[in-house]
Amino acid sequence: MHKWNPAKTAVALVLFAAIATFASKPRASGSAGETYDLAILNGRVMDPESGLDAVRNVGIRAGKIAAISSNALSATSTIDAKGLVVAPGFIDLHEHGQEPRNYEYQARDGVTTSLELEAGTDDVDRWYALREGKSLINFGVSIGHIPVRMKVMGDTRGGMLPTGEAAHRAASPEEFAKITVAVDKGFRQGALAEGMGVNYTPGATHWEIVEMFRIAAKYGASVHVHLRYGGLKEPNTGLAALEEVLAAAAATGAPLHVVHITSMGLKFTPQLIAMVKGAQEHGLDVTTECYPYTAGSTALQSAIFDPGWQENMGITYKDVQWTATGERLTAETFDKYRKQGGIVVIHSIPEEAARTAVADPIVMIASDGMPITGAKVHPRGQATFSRVLGHYVREEKALDLMTALRKMTLMPAQRLEKRAPIFKNKGRIREGADADIAIFDPVRVIDKATFDEPLQYSEGIPFVLVNGVVVVKDSQLVQGVHPGRAARAPLAN
Repeated sequence: MHKWNPAKTAVALVLFAAIATFASKPRASGSAGETYDLAILNGRVMDPESGLDAVRNVGIRAGKIAAISSNALSATSTIDAKGLVVAPGFIDLHEHGQEPRNYEYQARDGVTTSLELEAGTDDVDRWYALREGKSLINFGVSIGHIPVRMKVMGDTRGGMLPTGEAAHRAASPEEFAKITVAVDKGFRQGALAEGMGVNYTPGATHWEIVEMFRIAAKYGASVHVHLRYGGLKEPNTGLAALEEVLAAAAATGAPLHVVHITSMGLKFTPQLIAMVKGAQEHGLDVTTECYPYTAGSTALQSAIFDPGWQENMGITYKDVQWTATGERLTAETFDKYRKQGGIVVIHSIPEEAARTAVADPIVMIASDGMPITGAKVHPRGQATFSRVLGHYVREEKALDLMTALRKMTLMPAQRLEKRAPIFKNKGRIREGADADIAIFDPVRVIDKATFDEPLQYSEGIPFVLVNGVVVVKDSQLVQGVHPGRAARAPLAN
């Protein structure tokens, strides 16, 4: 039997306490022995989810963020981000231009995930297959009520938007059944959401809209809606149109996302935002978005320009700009180009409305970018995110930088992550998240695209990573890389 030794016991207790203290201390990730594929060094890391805003080193391995550390990191290649912000890549919920050229402009604007959720598609499988392995940035789509309705009702002459029966006529019972089947099929094929543009399909009954919400609710998917009205004249105001879809969401349980709230509300935008806030406070799952411009854009041949448009929007011919040439319209050219068909820019949104929406913490940022169909297309598809950061954050001080980043990254990811769990690893700078990263200079970032010269790259975003692959390096596009992946919901039988 051993004798008790007080001295040895005391030493043992001291050692045990030291080991326990060391084990309990939080340690910076990234040990000295590890090597990463890429390390972003000395940058100001800003993560809207955790609130982190500090100088850190970020280690990337196999397309994921593997370490965020104040310690030195060893890597095969490095980016010195001293003086730059390291943020989650921007998620654009609303981009119609889903082609390689659009992706290039978006990448230069810090966008790493580009989504077509308002108009959507009538063939989800085909849409994803066309972009798989060929895309600079991540991509995703909704099942679209507009294209499905156009296909079922045989109204495809107007391109992306209906101009005939799918716009102006109620669906027959047989057509309605086909629309329902097609939308349901789109969800089973992994559509991220349901897209809806009731302003373009005024013939769709209120009950048809409710039933489309009911299908989305079945799959836990948000409905991204361009409201039935976007005018100033009662009873067809943006506020009345918002009431329609709030009721549909409440009756069915489907999450609601109202697109481009400023072009729907115009001078009444603050009232629409107040309605969204009130709905949120009373338990409805409803969100909204805006772009940072005083003009919208759409097809001149669409139902938006049916008789009465001037009084509804409070504008006239001179406020409508033909994107092919940049000319402002007259009564004569309006009739000519409406018959021809094409895209116009609509100068109708008050600056105060745009500023109010951009500054509001509940309103996400989304571009509503357009296909590049002419030399004078709307600049929003090329420069939305840099305009918010440069003009509204730095110059106007309308909102702080972290709030702006939250509206561009975390909030869009959270809008989609219940339906599509892939988004739980987007919109964040944290270990295990996808290495979709925008690195920008908060002092220099600015939009260069204008209404006169819209095809200009943004400045002050020198590095962009998509799934750990550098797609913008030293403010230049990297050639020959296609790291973009499908952002898709799980498939269902």
